[in-house]
Amino acid sequence: MTKKVIIIGIGEMGSVFARGFLRDGFTVIPVTRSMEIKNIALKEPNPDLVILAVAENDLQNNLESIPAEWKDKLVLLQNELLPKDWLKHELISPTIISVWFEKKKGQDVKVIIPSPVYGAKANAIQSALGTIDIPVTIINSEQEMEEELILKNVYILTTNIAGLECGGTVESLWNKNNALALEVANEVMDIQSWLVGKDISRKKLIAGFAEAILGDLNHKCMGRSAPARLNRALELADKAKLTVSKLREIKSRSSECMEA
Repeated sequence: MTKKVIIIGIGEMGSVFARGFLRDGFTVIPVTRSMEIKNIALKEPNPDLVILAVAENDLQNNLESIPAEWKDKLVLLQNELLPKDWLKHELISPTIISVWFEKKKGQDVKVIIPSPVYGAKANAIQSALGTIDIPVTIINSEQEMEEELILKNVYILTTNIAGLECGGTVESLWNKNNALALEVANEVMDIQSWLVGKDISRKKLIAGFAEAILGDLNHKCMGRSAPARLNRALELADKAKLTVSKLREIKSRSSECMEA
């Protein structure tokens, strides 16, 4: 019997998963922006997996559109992801992968460190990505996966936001602007702690952050989405009534540069 995977969002990241699953013997059914999810579900009510590969900003709208018959097959991979993002849609146990590889237009995949995955479809994800030499580590508990998501959030938010201040690579940030990196990281962790509603292991997170930096020393700090990430972080800080003085200082300086 043919194995089938639905991939919602066929951008750079969706295309990586499509290639892996094709090599692993699956029939890949793409869903683009112009297609109605409910119509695809009528034709394909029982796929093996449904991978939601849309951008962070499109996540919530797409989660609202996931039909009931797909919910136990769902795989999420977005940055800035935490359990609250799927629990509000009554998704109890989707498969989650924290993606530690990047794919840019015109370039092949670059792996930073192995990507952790947790959930019912973890083995399928590991097998498919393994066919294209992307290492995946299967995680054994929800708590451990939450920690992995927080780590990725700390890495991407810290490097992007600090990059607005210093630019350059993550190696330069860590070795030449370490005080800035730690100050931003701690304010990001303040926000993450508020979001999950509990204390988090800052020492462990900083150790993981440093390990990820070693995975790709030439990784650029600041991508196109850095200003939007800073704005989202500040919106959350305002809701949580957090000071985050360094983030606000970076916002003020970046705004002055844009005006100039």
